[in-house]
Amino acid sequence: MTTEEQVVSRILRDVPQPIWVVDADGHITFANPSAVAALGYEDNSEFLGKPSHSTVHYSPPDRPGGDENCVLLAPARTGRAAHGEAESFIRRDGSLFPIAWWSSPIDLPTGRGVVLAFTDITQRRRAEQTARERDAATIRATEAKAAQRRIMEQTTEIRRQIARNLHDGAQQRLVALMVGLELARSELAPGDSDLRVFLDGAVTETQCAIDELREFVAGLHPPTLHCYGLMAAIQGLADRMPIPSRITSNLGKRRLPESVEASAYYAVAEAMANAVKHARANCVTVSVEFDGTALDISVTDNGIGGARIGAGSGLIGLVDRIGAHDGTIDVDAARGGGTTVRIAIPVDPRIARRQKPVTPGGHASREV
Repeated sequence: MTTEEQVVSRILRDVPQPIWVVDADGHITFANPSAVAALGYEDNSEFLGKPSHSTVHYSPPDRPGGDENCVLLAPARTGRAAHGEAESFIRRDGSLFPIAWWSSPIDLPTGRGVVLAFTDITQRRRAEQTARERDAATIRATEAKAAQRRIMEQTTEIRRQIARNLHDGAQQRLVALMVGLELARSELAPGDSDLRVFLDGAVTETQCAIDELREFVAGLHPPTLHCYGLMAAIQGLADRMPIPSRITSNLGKRRLPESVEASAYYAVAEAMANAVKHARANCVTVSVEFDGTALDISVTDNGIGGARIGAGSGLIGLVDRIGAHDGTIDVDAARGGGTTVRIAIPVDPRIARRQKPVTPGGHASREV
């Protein structure tokens, strides 16, 4: 063996790339140690001289067999190198593994054969599958979040529409009924005491119905929220609170997306209601801060504490609402130390908008 042949032989022996040679008849004539190890054999003598295709190359049942159909041996017929990653080899124990392969024609004393290099790509395939599953999970989560956000936006619009219909329909009818009852009562003669008592009761019941309907409409979707924005609506909540409340904000006249304002409003409303109903607080503070990219709200009371999400606090339903905007709700309620509910909602600065003009005497004219 010449010096050049010795160098080539050493390279083929020591290189970590599995390499073998197949003669013109399709039989294995050479395999380096890396190829022997990759196929699970102890020594190349276990497969030297055997047909390459039927010994190590897996052919699916729906593919024609035989050396003449083997893509790895095609260079012996075409004289052109080939490459692929859609084949599998069979180990000695019968297990399969996917390969990336490179096959080139080589002239041998018995005719043209091929020199074949291959790489076990099992780990790469697993990594690719893991990446695909991760990407699919990310896409599903993103699509679910977008769908949830669309549902929240549609829900907000539906609530606003229902509130408007009740205000313009049933509430106006009740107001007209009240006017009619008042007129009828004013026309009574002094001796119609029984009828007066009846009309007095009807006026009282009608006024209660109007008040309850207004309260329902305000809870469903307060008109102030739609017309004048988040801070005006929160101020309205504070005005109706049976305990003192303090509100601070830097939001000013900026308007946020309607669904964000609605979600923030209902979160604040729930936290303020909990302060009265469960925490037995006698004071509540609301802070609303907007830095251009996120809305940060905290509602703090001086009640008995102990509240937590999912423990009957009423906040659990708000987690999904705020989460639809990629926001978070956190509750800090050490027992005996009051409760602080923190709400954070990311906001695209490009869609924050100026507040609509406030009508004279409107509720949103308050400075907060």
